Amino acid sequence: MELMTLLDALRASYPATNSSMVEKAYEFSRKAHEGQKRASGEDYIQHPLATALILVDLKADIPTITAALLHDVLEDTKVSLDTIRKEFGDEVAHLVEGTTKIKGIQFESKEDYQAENWRKIILATAKDIRVMLIKLADRLHNMQTLKYFREDKQKRIAKETLRIYAPIAEKLGMWSIKGMLEDLSLRYLDPEAYQALKQSIAQKRGQREEKTQSLLKEIEDILAYNHIKANTTGRAKYFYSIYKKMKEENKPFDKIYDLIGFRIIVDTVEECYHALEIIHHHWIPWLDRFKDYIKDPKSNGYQSIHTTVFYEDTLLEIQIRTKEMDNFAEEGVAAHWRYKQTERDKKFDTKISWIKQLLAWKSSGDQELLGGLNIDLFGNEIIVLTPKCDPIALPEGATPIDFAYMVHSDIGNHCSKAKVNGKIVPLDHHLKSGDIVEIITVNNASPSRQWLKFVKTSKARNKIRTTLGIEAEDKSSKKTDDQRSVVDYLQIKGKVVPLKISKCCTPEIGDAIVGFYTKDGKITVHAKNCSNVHTLKGNKQAELAWQIAPITEKGIFIITNNRIGLLADVLKIISEERINVKSVRTKEGKYVHLYFTVEIADDAKWDELIRKLRIVKDVIDVRRN
Repeated sequence: MELMTLLDALRASYPATNSSMVEKAYEFSRKAHEGQKRASGEDYIQHPLATALILVDLKADIPTITAALLHDVLEDTKVSLDTIRKEFGDEVAHLVEGTTKIKGIQFESKEDYQAENWRKIILATAKDIRVMLIKLADRLHNMQTLKYFREDKQKRIAKETLRIYAPIAEKLGMWSIKGMLEDLSLRYLDPEAYQALKQSIAQKRGQREEKTQSLLKEIEDILAYNHIKANTTGRAKYFYSIYKKMKEENKPFDKIYDLIGFRIIVDTVEECYHALEIIHHHWIPWLDRFKDYIKDPKSNGYQSIHTTVFYEDTLLEIQIRTKEMDNFAEEGVAAHWRYKQTERDKKFDTKISWIKQLLAWKSSGDQELLGGLNIDLFGNEIIVLTPKCDPIALPEGATPIDFAYMVHSDIGNHCSKAKVNGKIVPLDHHLKSGDIVEIITVNNASPSRQWLKFVKTSKARNKIRTTLGIEAEDKSSKKTDDQRSVVDYLQIKGKVVPLKISKCCTPEIGDAIVGFYTKDGKITVHAKNCSNVHTLKGNKQAELAWQIAPITEKGIFIITNNRIGLLADVLKIISEERINVKSVRTKEGKYVHLYFTVEIADDAKWDELIRKLRIVKDVIDVRRN
C-alpha cells in the first residue's frame, strides 16, 4: 500500500480538502519508523497507513487521519510529544498522546499495566472520542494481520478484541467495525467452527443470493404498491453473529434461518412506521424479536426498527430506518464529523454518555476496572426512565439499587423502597426497558450487605462497599435463578440484616416461619412448629414474610415444525419445572401452533420455562400468550 492509495480515498471522501497535513504526517511517520519491520516482514509504515485508510472509509476528519499516521511514533520511536505538537499542533498532539501506552512506570503485574493503560485511554476518550476511533482502526488492522504471530499470541489478542474492542465499537455505533472485529476474533479462537461456517455459507451462496434478490424485489413491490419510496438492501450476516446464535439456541447451522438481514431505508420517521405496518400486514411477525429503537434509541444514539417475520420455511430479519439513521448505524460517532461544529456538539453529547460511567473507575482498583469493563460497558443494555422521563442506561438484569446509584450516590445510599411503573417492587427486582423507576429515600436508611448479592453495576457495588467499609472482592455479583436460595424469598420488616436458615428444621418457601435475632445481630429462621423454637423465646422476634407472587394462569404460544414426539418433549419440560398444565390446544398448518394455559407464580420460573422451551428441537418461537 502506498501514500497515493490513501490520498485517492481522501479526495473521494473530501473533494475540497487540502491533503498537505496528511502528506506531511505520512513522511514524518515513515522517517521516524525507518528500519522498523512488522511481523509480516513489511515496512512498519504500512500499519499506520492502513489505520489511516480505515478512518478515511469511516469519514473521519483530517486531524484524526493525521494522528492515525502518527499514532505509534511516541511509543515506538525517539520522537517526543513536544515535537509532534510543534509540527502538527495541539489537536493532533492530544490525539496521538491519548492513544500511546504508558512508558517509564513499573507495575506489579501485566494486568495492572493493562488496566492503567485502559484508564488513560478512557480519560482521553472522554475528552475527545476520536482517540477511541484511532484505537479501533489500529486494532482492526492488527487483527487483519494476526496470522503472522504465534498461536498463543493470536488467541490472547483475539480474546481481548472480542472482550473489549468489539463491544466498544458497538457502544459507538460502529457496526461494520464491530462485525469485522468479531469475525476475525472467531477465526483464531475457534478456527474449526469458523472454517465450517465459511464452508457451509459458501456451499449455498448461489441459492441464497438468488433468493435474496427475489425477496428484495417482493419487498420493493409491496412498498411501491403502497406508495412508499425506499432503498432496500440485503446483506449476509457476520460469521460471529451466526456462530453466537448457534451457541445460544443450541442449533446446527442448517437450523439457523435468518442468515440475511434486509434493510429498508426511507426518508422520514412516519414512513418507517408506515413501512412496518405494511410488512406486518404482508407477513406474520415474530413479536418477541420486535425492537423499536426509534422510539427508544440505544444509549449510543442508534435508531432503527427491527422486526422478524415468517416467510415460507424461513425467517426474514428486517431493519427499517431513515437515511440519517442509516449513516449513523454504519459509521457511528465517526459520522458526526460531517456536521457543522455547533450541530455536531449538540448531537454528539447525547451519544457518548456511557463514557461518563467509566470515569468512576478513577478511584477503583485496577482489577476492579477490568471487571467493570465486562459488566457495565459490554453487557446487553436496557433503557429505563426517571419519573421526569430522563433516560438512564443500565445493563440487562439491573435492579432499582443500580438505578438509584446511577442517578446519584446519595440516592443509592438512602434508598428505602422502589416503585416501578407506580407499584412497589422488591429492591432485587429486574428492570426492563421502558420502566419508569422512582426511588423512595429515608434519611436514616443505609446500604445493606445483602445488596451486593444482586446489584449488577460496578458503580453500585463499589459505592455499597465503600459505605460499608468492605474491601473490594473482584467477585462477580451475577446470580442465576438456579442459585436463588430460600433466604432470597424472605422479606424483613425494619432494618435489613443477614438471615440464616436453621438446619434443625430447614423451612421451605411458603412454610409457616418465625425468626429470632441472635447475639451477633443476625436473624435465624425456623419453621413455626420446630421443636427448638421454645429455646429462643427470650430472643427478640423478627417480623418476616415470604415474597411470593400469587399463583396465576398464564398462556404460552409455541410455533414449531411438525414432528412425532414434539408435544411429548414440550410437556416433559413443563412437567420437570413442576408447572401445572390447565389446557392444551393445537393448530396445524405449515407450522404447528401450540397453545398452553399453565399455573405459575414466580416470574423467574416463567422466564426459565420459556428459555428451556426455546431450545427444544424444531421449536421456532415461544412467546407469552
